[in-house]
Amino acid sequence: MKNIITLSKIGGFGMLFLFLFQTLEAQQIKATSSKEMQEAVKRHQEMFEVTPYRDYPARNIGPTNMSGRVVDIEVSSDFKTYYIAAASGGVWKTTDNGQSFNPIFDHLGALGIGDMAIAPSDDNIIWVGTGENNSSRSTYAGAGVYKSTDAGSSWEYIGLPFSQHIGQIQIHPTNPDIVWVGSMGALYSSNEERGLYRTTDGGKTWKRTLYIDDNTGVIDIKVHPSNPDILLAATWERFRQAHDFIGNGKGSSIWRSEDGGETWSKSIGGFPQGEFVGRIGFDFSQSQPGIVYALLDNQAHDDTATPRQTERTSGNNELSLSNFQNMSVQDVIKLEDEKLERVLRSNRFASKYDAKTVKRLLQRGQITPVQIANYNGKETDANAALFSSSIKGAEVYRSEDAGKNWKKVNESDLSRVYNTYGYYFGEIRVSSGDENEVFILGVPLLVSRDGGKTFARTDTVGNVHSDHQALWINPNDSKHMVLGNDGGLYLSYGGGERWDHLNTELTISQFYSIMVDEKTPYNVYGGMQDNGVWYGKSTGKPSDVWTSLMGGDGMVVAVDTRTNEIVYTGFQFGNYFRINTETGERKRVTPSHDIGNDPNRWNWRTPAILSKHNQDIFYMGSQYVYRSLDRGDTWQTISPDLTKNKKSGNVPFASLTVIEESPLEFGVLYAGSDDGNIWITRDHGKNWVDISKGLPQDRWISSITPSQHLEGLVYATLTGYRYDEFTPFVYKSTDYGKTWVSIAQGLPKEAANVIKEDHHHENILYVGTDHGLYLSLDGGKNYDLFQGNIPNVAIYDLAIQKKENDLVIGTHGRSAYIVDLNPLYQWLESGEQEMMVLMASEIRYNPRMAIWMDGIVNKPKQNILFYSQEAGDVAITIIDAKDEKIHNWIHAAQKGFNQASWEYGNIGRGKFKLLLQKGSKSSEFNFEVK
Repeated sequence: MKNIITLSKIGGFGMLFLFLFQTLEAQQIKATSSKEMQEAVKRHQEMFEVTPYRDYPARNIGPTNMSGRVVDIEVSSDFKTYYIAAASGGVWKTTDNGQSFNPIFDHLGALGIGDMAIAPSDDNIIWVGTGENNSSRSTYAGAGVYKSTDAGSSWEYIGLPFSQHIGQIQIHPTNPDIVWVGSMGALYSSNEERGLYRTTDGGKTWKRTLYIDDNTGVIDIKVHPSNPDILLAATWERFRQAHDFIGNGKGSSIWRSEDGGETWSKSIGGFPQGEFVGRIGFDFSQSQPGIVYALLDNQAHDDTATPRQTERTSGNNELSLSNFQNMSVQDVIKLEDEKLERVLRSNRFASKYDAKTVKRLLQRGQITPVQIANYNGKETDANAALFSSSIKGAEVYRSEDAGKNWKKVNESDLSRVYNTYGYYFGEIRVSSGDENEVFILGVPLLVSRDGGKTFARTDTVGNVHSDHQALWINPNDSKHMVLGNDGGLYLSYGGGERWDHLNTELTISQFYSIMVDEKTPYNVYGGMQDNGVWYGKSTGKPSDVWTSLMGGDGMVVAVDTRTNEIVYTGFQFGNYFRINTETGERKRVTPSHDIGNDPNRWNWRTPAILSKHNQDIFYMGSQYVYRSLDRGDTWQTISPDLTKNKKSGNVPFASLTVIEESPLEFGVLYAGSDDGNIWITRDHGKNWVDISKGLPQDRWISSITPSQHLEGLVYATLTGYRYDEFTPFVYKSTDYGKTWVSIAQGLPKEAANVIKEDHHHENILYVGTDHGLYLSLDGGKNYDLFQGNIPNVAIYDLAIQKKENDLVIGTHGRSAYIVDLNPLYQWLESGEQEMMVLMASEIRYNPRMAIWMDGIVNKPKQNILFYSQEAGDVAITIIDAKDEKIHNWIHAAQKGFNQASWEYGNIGRGKFKLLLQKGSKSSEFNFEVK
């Protein structure tokens, strides 16, 4: 903190120097190249083709009742068929107006989606640009642009591999071979493949016709409704780092073309220019094509804004922290205890500091009045800072000459539409039937019916989620609308006055964490992006309703499994609580820092764990490790600052990301930071040793896993994602971190998020990356892709329910999955047989089934899991107790685990045999119908 204060005193040039220094420091980590990214996609596809786990069952348990972020909606000409893009969950299609959805973009280059487009002249032609264009903390880089000519049944890679984040795609209204694509480029690094690209041959060749610089991309493109030679494009300059985000700059502007996008000129008449121009979105009126509206994130300072109060008083302004600056020790000691107590509590001093304790520490010389005065001196409430700012924020501009000249029209105060994070929004839509009806999408959804002058909310009926991302308005009926936001998909036939939630099948929740308890059946808990913390039964279906525990951005969960009733969890930036799920009682447990220490720096995803040896002991981490011996009621600081504490910006940084405890040795703790440090203590926090040497430096520590089989064995994953470096860093140490060995050989270039060790087999490891789940049977020497009905989605967290032998998977984009590990164990313990039936689902006798069997559409099936050492046809036979064949068929097996099924109808009670045969190899499995 001292260096930051010194630099800030040397003025604007000093701050510029600091920024340049930090930028150069970041650039020392080399971003993954275009060639490497393409090779990673190819390597992933190769692993997908040969993995023995391609057909191993994984069960999605949802949830769907809170859904996840929808970033684009494209509707075909019949209005019943439409496509929705999930931020990190791929593309989904409905053909029945939202009653059912199916994913249609799985196992391609990337599941993060920036934008889609349907050709106006041909519903079968669909374009998808990968890489979300919202520049948020969990925005994933894409793998270029894809095209379908059969309504999403198949896809062709069409180019722009290093675009990383696609801002917008527009297709010519009559010639589907002419397409304009806006590339935002990389998020955490500078790259050249930004700007506006045009193809006139359906994507075979590309020409970049608009380019500003290596930090400025194209976020929006709109085509004039009656003259496709006239286009508008919005450029956006932005540069994100782990510790800072600049979402505005001189490169941000509106550009206009009158020759189909061949040449461009700035549209500067009346529209703001300069360094404070942020993200821009716009939309043409369909009924009056000359009218176009623009929504601007204006980052300029607002002199009329009320500054946020940074100092808390004791209640009646009789005493504040600043008063202590000039007080002597004796002055403080003479204060009434009650008066001192009020100022301590109102400023959230650590609970261990009461009036008597503070006076005693002052008398001993262990603290000073100045340290009391400075207790919150550099503290920033990171969560409050998201919503409190002195910038102008959202503004609406209108043009009546197709974008040549602009005029600011909003009279309503729109500063709370975006708050500080306009980079997360930017969409504006004009009613198809009224050029004066305008919708703007932000935290709320607002509508104006007087040409953008005044606005009112239109998302209050229907339990509509906030943070709105996409809106489609029927061109023939402006009352018919489809809305996408961080809570999924909504439908309105009343112009947005009422909404229905289409959430029954969209398993697109974005988990930050996953945890289980010990109930029977056990519960799965998870914190989700912008959707709070929830829990649900492990036996449930995706559509089953989960129970809410906490709002905000849901984070880490720790469950006291002695009763399974006490849960520790919270929301972003360390706001954590102890919750009794039976009584509803909750208490805030976030620790405050010691007097004399720097204020806490909480990570967005603050680490918090219960001791594996005594669940009264609870740990949390800021830059310090805190330990509570009484379930979070009181706290001890048991470490110094374990971060490098070098960088500062408008994003909280230099914080702990991981705390883990050895399940074998009480008092052995590991802590990892976002700036690349890993530390160990083997004496309950009395002494800490830096064990980062031998690891890649300055990378985010994404997970640490102490072994449950061998003392001193520990695994770690690191990620360079926040440098656009997608190398998988996976390491192993057998000596408590003194030395490290990479065990990432064979993995594609995909950032690694988590590693877990199997609880039964010490050599089985599970690794989650930004594009899927990988499994090793030999301690990390070799990996197979565990994929099939788990798509290539980001795996953020893993948990193992030991009693049930279940691997529980928290994905950031496709909700939660459960994998039953028992068949894998069974196969391994058999000596890895060449042919083996592992599991057959239970059949129950139903005497009425025979009557209705012919008329049943979805006939009951028995699912069968088996292993085959070789690919090829396998004969499957069902034999009854009389040794008679009642059903047989041929299954085309792949090498590895296979699933087969048969429609059993009513076969009566009794014992049956399932026989598999391939050449001389065979396997039997006995089952009973009760």
